[in-house]
Amino acid sequence: MKVRDAALKVLSEASGPLHVEQITEKMLSQRLWETAGKTPSATVAATLYSHIKNNPESSPFILVAPQTFYLRPGYESVVPIQVIPGNATSATRTRAGHKTYSFTDSAEKVLEEFGKKQPMHYRDITEKALGKGWLLTDGKTPEATMYAQILMEIKRYQRRGEQPRFVQHGKGFVGLSRWMGQGLAFQVEQHNKKVLQSLRKDLLVMEWREFEELIARLLAEIGFEDIELTERIRDGGIDVRGTLVVGDVIRTRMAIQVKRWKNNVQAPVVQQVRGSLGTHEQGLIITTSDFGKGARDEAARSDATPVALMNGEELVSLLVTYGLVAKRSHIEIFEIEEEAGTIGQTTSNTS
Repeated sequence: MKVRDAALKVLSEASGPLHVEQITEKMLSQRLWETAGKTPSATVAATLYSHIKNNPESSPFILVAPQTFYLRPGYESVVPIQVIPGNATSATRTRAGHKTYSFTDSAEKVLEEFGKKQPMHYRDITEKALGKGWLLTDGKTPEATMYAQILMEIKRYQRRGEQPRFVQHGKGFVGLSRWMGQGLAFQVEQHNKKVLQSLRKDLLVMEWREFEELIARLLAEIGFEDIELTERIRDGGIDVRGTLVVGDVIRTRMAIQVKRWKNNVQAPVVQQVRGSLGTHEQGLIITTSDFGKGARDEAARSDATPVALMNGEELVSLLVTYGLVAKRSHIEIFEIEEEAGTIGQTTSNTS
């Protein structure tokens, strides 16, 4: 298999996120991939990171921690299992013709079909998902994984200032946020939407150099080093150059063009950026608007130098996540923890 396909198979069978070393070990031990290289895990990490960067919305992989990957929430894991001669295991079964889902997607389906707009316990959700064949896992503790995945998704949405699709009701019970339509979670979501819309408008009227400096600060926050603002000679030039560092191992030199536009960016801009790249450079376009289909197709061409894309929604979300344009407030909600019987607290965020 190719590195990407082998990693996808490994992660689709995992009960949770895996460090790149674990992914590589499973790929090699199951003979899904062979290499003569001395640093196979670095190759795997570079491949997965590149796929995420080049396909920000469609890649099945997500980076959940340094050098730790998992499948994107909502990604339907329908991966045919390849039987390898001499290496048959209990995992070499077929999923062909049967549609399975991620932990969180299967939880949503269970709540929709059996919840009747009432919270369900995560153990019951897991039991129903397994019984309906929506969830397929080799893990020994699927209930714990289900609950952990739901809570992780809730926190990820909260960090972005968005309302999660799940609501944690305490004592292991979970519901869908769309059942509420009112109350604290709904008010937080509406408030955050207004703030994000306002921030996006503010970016359009910000002084140009101040805007470029804000982008440079954001790049530093997400892992860029050696950041340099270039001299603006004419529109269409590279605005920022820097080196993206991943895990102190992978260093990618990148040229960034910033488009503070209201209209969507189209394919010619991607071609222009690609033509401006220096030796061993990759491209990144950041816009306050969005990208047309032609631009996305052009950026993802497999026979050309990669060009990553960041639209306005993603830009504002990252600016908020790293506290560069908004102050994050915290609302503390206390509840009794199910197992320990002690008082814990969860935190809802508004930006």
